[in-house]
Amino acid sequence: MSYFQAVVIGLLQGVTELFPISSLGHSVLVPEWLGWHSIAQSQSAKESFYLAFLVALHVATALALLVFFRDEWRRIIAGFVRTLRTRRIETSDERLAWLLIVATIPAGITGLAFEHALRTLFAKPLAAAIFLTINGAILLLGEAARRRPEVRALAAQAPQTDSSAEPGRRLDSLEFRESVFIGIAQVGSLFAGISRSGVTMVAGLVRGLDHEDAARFSFLLATPIILAAGLYKIPDFLGPNGNGIRGQALAGSAVAAVAAYFAVRFLVRFFQTRNLWPFAIYCFIAGIASIIRFA
Repeated sequence: MSYFQAVVIGLLQGVTELFPISSLGHSVLVPEWLGWHSIAQSQSAKESFYLAFLVALHVATALALLVFFRDEWRRIIAGFVRTLRTRRIETSDERLAWLLIVATIPAGITGLAFEHALRTLFAKPLAAAIFLTINGAILLLGEAARRRPEVRALAAQAPQTDSSAEPGRRLDSLEFRESVFIGIAQVGSLFAGISRSGVTMVAGLVRGLDHEDAARFSFLLATPIILAAGLYKIPDFLGPNGNGIRGQALAGSAVAAVAAYFAVRFLVRFFQTRNLWPFAIYCFIAGIASIIRFA
């Protein structure tokens, strides 16, 4: 892998991990579109230098999220520690801490059990193209569901956000079973082409969150999952698979971290007034074009 390829893929990872368009799918499709066939094919290999490289990029992306949401994470962690001491959940920060913990469990367990098998089976250009197209449909269905009367009624019955742009319930009004539902939705991102942020946003919208809070919960929820997955696979990076690409990984990681920081900054503002439609249209166009190309 050249340094140029590392920088391009780092930029791609930093943006697509947070945009609801699937970083895993793009890490398969874009190298294949660019003619970097050895990189694309190594994504579905049992062991490869590319997987070790992506480990570093994931850790960098998670660190960028931690920096961006640092004040919120301080409150969440402090709230979690208080609940351990008092054995009660009293504040919104304390409740959010446990909502995130509960939502993390389904994807964490499923990822440990099936990530390797699903990656080797589906992290291939045609499969990723099909799932990317499906991801577009999921985003559109989420937008349609958000406008349904029962979802609007659910949002109206719960404590409201302070935002006047869009009616929606507050994050801390979610029940734990709803948090589990959002966490289960996150499991879909194990398929190359299905976006982690996209499916979790859709699950939040279906439960009456507005777009801004659905995105915020999605980004907060992604942080421990991405970081834990990256740290879990650090031995791959430090072992033989990392030989010859560690310098490229550092360069790609620096680019991924900066790209992720500006991506989340953009998206937090974007979803204050806009929705998932542009990303759904992109997924349809990119997915169908890739199906035609790789079929």
